[in-house]
This record gives sequence, C-alpha cells and structure tokens, in this order.
Amino acid sequence: MGFLALPSTAHYTIRNLSQALPGADGTNHFVRRDLTVRDGLICTQPSARWVDGRGALVLPAFVDMHTHLDKGHIWPRTPNPDGTFAGALGAVHDDRNRRWSCRDVRQRMEFSLACAYVHGTRAIRTHLDSASPQHLISWPVFREVRQDWSDRIELQAVTLLSIEEVDDDGTFVEIADLASACSGALGCVTYPCGDLESRLQAFFAIAEQRAMDVDLHVDETHDTASNTLRIVAEVMLDSGFSGRVTAGHCCALARQPEDVVESTIDLVAEAGISVVSLPMCNLYLQDRCAGRTPRWRGVTPVHELDSRGVEVCFASDNTRDPFYAYGDMDMLEVMREATRICHLDHTERPWLKAFSQRPAQVCGFRRSMLRPGDSADFIIFSARNWTELLARPQSDRVVVRSGKAIQRVLPEYSQLDELMSEL
Repeated sequence: MGFLALPSTAHYTIRNLSQALPGADGTNHFVRRDLTVRDGLICTQPSARWVDGRGALVLPAFVDMHTHLDKGHIWPRTPNPDGTFAGALGAVHDDRNRRWSCRDVRQRMEFSLACAYVHGTRAIRTHLDSASPQHLISWPVFREVRQDWSDRIELQAVTLLSIEEVDDDGTFVEIADLASACSGALGCVTYPCGDLESRLQAFFAIAEQRAMDVDLHVDETHDTASNTLRIVAEVMLDSGFSGRVTAGHCCALARQPEDVVESTIDLVAEAGISVVSLPMCNLYLQDRCAGRTPRWRGVTPVHELDSRGVEVCFASDNTRDPFYAYGDMDMLEVMREATRICHLDHTERPWLKAFSQRPAQVCGFRRSMLRPGDSADFIIFSARNWTELLARPQSDRVVVRSGKAIQRVLPEYSQLDELMSEL
C-alpha cells in the first residue's frame, strides 16, 4: 500500500495536491490543485467522494523512451568482465548467440515491464538487437508482448545493429520490413567508418520509403574524433527526411572543442533531431580505466542542446546487463540521478517534462498531462517539493492508471533463476 488511500469509486477528487507547472518564464512553479477523476479520465466536475492529499506532489506517469528490454537481467549469467564498453559488447554478443531464445527473451522482457509498471511508467520504447538471425526471434516475441501488455504499458521497438550492416538490397531491408510491419522505428549504431555517409543515405531512404521514424545510437564514446552526430544531421538535411529522428547518447560531443560543439548543436537544431541522454549507463561505462578515477561524467551537453531548442529527454537505457549492472526501470531513479549528474537543478529550464511530456511527443505516444480529458495516469508522492522528492526512493508512491491505484508489488529476482542456470 502507498501512503495515501484513494476512493474506490469511479468518480472521486483528491484535494490539496502540489503540481509543478511551467510559468511564463519557462520554469516550473508549484501550485496547489484538486484533481478529479471520472471513469478513468481527468475531469473538472468535483466529486462528493474526496480525500485530502496533504500537499503531496503529483506527476504524470513516466515515459521511458530508450531501453533495451531484450538485454535486461542477463548480468547474473554473463557479467561484464571489466566494466568497459568493449567488455559489454563482447559479453552481450556471447550471451545472445548462446541464450536468446523466444522463451528467454520474453521472460526477461516481461520481468522488466513488470518493474516499470510498478514504478509508474506508462510507455516504453525499446531497442531490439536485430542482427540476423536474432531479428527472427526478438521481433515476433516483442509483438506478442506488446499485445499482452497493451492495457498497462504502451510499447514501441527500434532495430539495433551496426551501421556497417546497413545496405539497401540485403538482409537489412528484410529487417526493416519486419520492424515496419510491427509499427517500429529504424535504428542502428553510428560510429566513424569509411563509407558512413553513403550508408546513412541508404538508411534514411529505407526509413522514408516505409514512413518509419529513426532512433540512432550516436557517438557513445570518449573519442573526440568521433562526430557522427554532425554527419547524421547533414545527411538528414540533405535527404529531406520527413520523419522524426532521435539521437541517443552523443557522449563524445561533451569532449570536443567548444566551436565544434556549438556548430554541431546548430546543425542538430536545424535538422530537428531530438537527443536522449542516458546518464546512469554512460556514467558507468565512459572514461572507465582500471586503477584510475574517471575524469568526466560521460553525458552529452544537455544544457547547451536544450538552450538551442533541441528536444532533450532522459531514459533508463540498460538494466542489469553488461552495459549497466544496476537499475530497475524506475524513471524516478533516472530523474534523481540525472539531476545530480547533469546539474538539472539551479537552472531556469523546466526539465521535468524531459521525463514524460517530451518523450511522449518525440515517440508519438499518447500524451497525458493531467488536463481535463486526459487519461488519469499519474503518480502521487508523499514528498511535497523537489528536495523531498529527490532525497528518497519514494517507495511508498501511489501509482494510478486509468483512475485506479495499482497494486505495487515488484517481481522477485528468483523468477529469473531458471534462466540464469548454466546451459
């Protein structure tokens, strides 16, 4: 049970809540409001059945727009040997080739979804490792899981494979067709290679032909020579691509000279590319050298991007796999750590919307902003302000979906024990 018991009727009012709303200056201001639910929707007509919220903070349900549900929870059987990016690549490659059957992928995927649901997430975009022949396993599983979870979490999927596996007449076209048939987005990992521009041109053409949005892993490295973000923006502008484009990670941008940073951000803004930062995973992976303290935080320059009009979002990324050993699909944890890692406090920017409103818009998910007519999907915290909210895990939060408080019971890790056994 959460800290606040809600009426069990279809029509009720919660009085005296605190909500952060953007003011005329663009910053968030706390206002007291009453919130009324009727038949699963937010409405304006107060109910005779009411409960006192006692100043508790209410937020819209979260949207987690960059995850890897197919990788989740393999750490116990295949850990990262040294915590590096290269170590993660090798460990996942080995585990995928040996273990990723339909049953294995589905069970781990649903475990992660159960965690996200309990924590208050209503929509998720996941990247799926799609190099052949894994696409023939993971995409059909995803389609089944999306149907089974349709009343709890809205799901999207994105192809994930190397830019060097992109071509316009081979297996990649088959993979793109399968993802398109699943209403997915087209994605790949970009990094410097000899024919990067021509491969990106083919990539955008395939996405345009299928009316697919694009979601790329970009410059997830400390290498200052890696600036594929600029090339992605240039190719997108030259191609006239009409869909939405998201660039994830963009870590190298924070390590480059200021003039390069500024000119790259100008191109990203001109192209209308959104950027999603994954602060927990990149803090874990980037600048890791045995026996040496890291010198930077691994994240992209979110403040500079945001100030130039780029839609910046935050998300979970990996969960208990070789790319990130921790996490629980809890977007409040992402918000708490992003605030500390990226200094989202002490600014005039309304960063709150980067965890719900913005990612919903970027991905095309149904929007829910606690306005009349919106679905009653929200979270109530016993905290009354930001410092109380971000100081604790908020384990007693009340998660409301379609107007009803859900049972908040996290799945036990023992449910995965059979999958962790030796082959």
